[in-house]
Amino acid sequence: MKEIKIYARAGQGAITTASILGFAYFIEGKYPYAFPHFGAARMGAPMNAFVRVDDKPVRLRCQIYEPDYILIMDATLMRGFNCFKGIHDKGIAIINGKEDFKLSDNKIKQQIYAVPANDIAISTIGRPLGNTAMLGAFVAATGEIKLESLIGAVKHRFFGKSVEQNILAVTKGYEYIKKSSLSL
Repeated sequence: MKEIKIYARAGQGAITTASILGFAYFIEGKYPYAFPHFGAARMGAPMNAFVRVDDKPVRLRCQIYEPDYILIMDATLMRGFNCFKGIHDKGIAIINGKEDFKLSDNKIKQQIYAVPANDIAISTIGRPLGNTAMLGAFVAATGEIKLESLIGAVKHRFFGKSVEQNILAVTKGYEYIKKSSLSL
């Protein structure tokens, strides 16, 4: 079983992100389970969304405490929360940010990618909602699912003009990670 934890603020599309990611896994014949967790129901409040996926039906219904992957939709959350708590040693973290992050904990062994997802979203969607760009980055960084499956999930979730805008955001997030990985 693979487990993904998404850190965000309410209104940044974390639930949509988990839903789209879960559907992309479903397209590939996996059994996903996507769900949110939040406290105060107000815009900007810290919250989490989770995705579990397996080759057999997922019956576990608790929060994720030891994720394989984390997506941090708002880098300011790292100031008040230990977003890396419990992540597997070989885990992958994708952070919505413009630069490499200097983390105070030298013991972090995970692969960390920064992607300017909000900037990508502004250029493609016209709003700073970087969730689909983050999903493109997730596909490139992890290799967990095919880009075509993610695009299929985006087509299933959105309609009208926003379909093409979000597909472009996915593609640019994917390409950003692929390009930055080549330069390492």
